[in-house]
Amino acid sequence: MGILDTLGEVAGAVAAVEGAEKLDPNAGLLTKGLAAVAGFKGAEALESALGKKKDGDAKSNDAGAAPDEDNQS
Repeated sequence: MGILDTLGEVAGAVAAVEGAEKLDPNAGLLTKGLAAVAGFKGAEALESALGKKKDGDAKSNDAGAAPDEDNQS
């Protein structure tokens, strides 16, 4: 799913640049470039976090299906 990952990162970069332009209509090239990089990396981090959460939910569902028996007194 490499192409979908890249599209998500590009969408994050575009959204960040648009946000920077809304905040500062006279934003310079450096500001827009930094916003693009931040949006790209932010989308990557968000996707990674969601992937970890999804994996964690799957593991917790597996753990809930077979509970351990504790014979503590």
